[in-house]
Amino acid sequence: MTQRLLDPDLADAARHLILTCRISSAEDPVRYRVVLRGRREITDFFRTELGWTLHIHDVGGMVRLHKRRDDVPGDRGPRLQRRSGRGELAPAQVLVLAALVCEQLWRRPRISLRELLQSVAQVCAAEAGTGRLPAFRIVAADGVSKREAQAARANIVDAIKLLQVDGEISVDADLDRAVTDENAEVFITADRDSLANKFASLSPTLLSLSDRAPSQHVATLTAVSLPDAEPDAVAQRQASVEGRRLTALRRVADDPAADPEDDPNPVGYLATSTGRERALNIAAALGLVASVRRDWWEITDPTGTASDFDFPQGRKTERQGALALLSYLPHHGASEVTADEITTLFEEIRRDMPRWAAGYAEQLPVLARAAAAELVTAGLLQVTGDEDRWLITPGVHLWRVRARHGQPARPGRHRTEADSDTREEPA
Repeated sequence: MTQRLLDPDLADAARHLILTCRISSAEDPVRYRVVLRGRREITDFFRTELGWTLHIHDVGGMVRLHKRRDDVPGDRGPRLQRRSGRGELAPAQVLVLAALVCEQLWRRPRISLRELLQSVAQVCAAEAGTGRLPAFRIVAADGVSKREAQAARANIVDAIKLLQVDGEISVDADLDRAVTDENAEVFITADRDSLANKFASLSPTLLSLSDRAPSQHVATLTAVSLPDAEPDAVAQRQASVEGRRLTALRRVADDPAADPEDDPNPVGYLATSTGRERALNIAAALGLVASVRRDWWEITDPTGTASDFDFPQGRKTERQGALALLSYLPHHGASEVTADEITTLFEEIRRDMPRWAAGYAEQLPVLARAAAAELVTAGLLQVTGDEDRWLITPGVHLWRVRARHGQPARPGRHRTEADSDTREEPA
């Protein structure tokens, strides 16, 4: 019997925090009040079980979860807001511009977009020659095309939108218009307290990031104290029992899958009886469902609160291709699958169902990569460094996919119950 560590309302708020890392009293007053009522319980849960700090900023009406992970997932991060779909991950330039916007707003909490563009452009111009900041040219002039200037404006608008979604700033006009109209009047307002609570890591200056190799930056920024920022101390912390515990439990709470053998010790933490019990308790407390094999953990959220990825739902062709591939992988007989093998599978399916994936009839390799990308996000495939080859995880054996050709019709005057069943197809 697993022990429930959080009541259902707090569990819902905790799942929401795992996805968004914030709850605003203005945008989500119900969850905000729930967190305030159970602030000690939920704060202690994140601190003791996952080593994460929950900060409740009463003045600004904001709850923020500071998630620290040494193994930062490569497919996570702020996504650009688009009219359809999940939106692509914000590129590095947009993230750098977001930090520069925060810097300018800290100095001037209310500023026009025109003044902000000029200030950021000046900062970038002073540092672009050293390579520490990107070139940011917003005016079409000698050596700068109109397209380049408009792209720069679009990047800073995306950066401002990220901060707006985070609840850090407010904007009084249409930002999209400012991309094409250089004379658009837009004013941006920020709260200094909110900006101060946005960043959880220690000062990059104190940590001397410029003197460290880029591969050490994540471990340094996730350190809990200054002495722990030394590379040797970081390695010791990660290999310790506490470090292995936090790494494993954070994956169970934060990722769609966890590998018990991904551990520096011969016996992984999740493979021990203590680790297994503790991880299952955390999953139960958060309202997550863990499907466990000896060599693999698959974690799902029935409510859809903890993740914005809705696999296997959806009717788009790429998702159907991913499900067709998933039905084939348990019987593949190899540890890896290639784009050519996936393309061959889809060709066989199209011979049986010519109307399926008609839009990709001449581009099945593109569909193969898109389907593989869906399974990578679900934790069922892993990238290998070769864009045409993926590693098959044991998680594929936890799924059973059955597809039907067409939709079964309801029994009626001209159709019997037996006739209404459709033929099962291999994809």
